[in-house]
Amino acid sequence: MRRLLLALAIAAPVLLTGCLYRQPVFQGNLLEERNVAQLEAGMSKRQVFLLLGSPSVADPFRQNRWDYVSSEQRGHGKPEVKVFTVHFEGDQLVRWEGEFFPEADSAIAREQVQRFGPNLARDKDKRRGR
Repeated sequence: MRRLLLALAIAAPVLLTGCLYRQPVFQGNLLEERNVAQLEAGMSKRQVFLLLGSPSVADPFRQNRWDYVSSEQRGHGKPEVKVFTVHFEGDQLVRWEGEFFPEADSAIAREQVQRFGPNLARDKDKRRGR
C-alpha cells in the first residue's frame, strides 16, 4: 500500500503537467498592420526603420535586404514562423513581401483582459483610494 501511494505521489504531478495552461508566446518583430500599410516605394531606410523598427536579421553581406522574423507558439503545438522582408536599392525601398502577425499586439491584449480581467495596477490604485 505504501508503494502504491508513493507511486501515485510521484506520477500525479508528472501526469498533470501536460494539462497545465501554456500562455501564447510571441517572439521576434511584431509588426503592426497600420505601419506596414504606410510603406511606399521610394522611402529611405531611415523612414522604414521608424515605421517597422529594427530588423531581426540584417545580413552584412546583403545590406539591401531586411528580414523581420516573428513566431507564435500556442499551447503545446509547434511554433508558427513568419518572415516579412523589405528590399532596398541603395537607400530607397523598392519592394516588400512576406507575412507577419497583423494584429498580434492587440490580440494579446484582448486575450489577457479576457483571461485575467482589467488592468490590475489600476484596480490596486482604486483600493488605495487614488
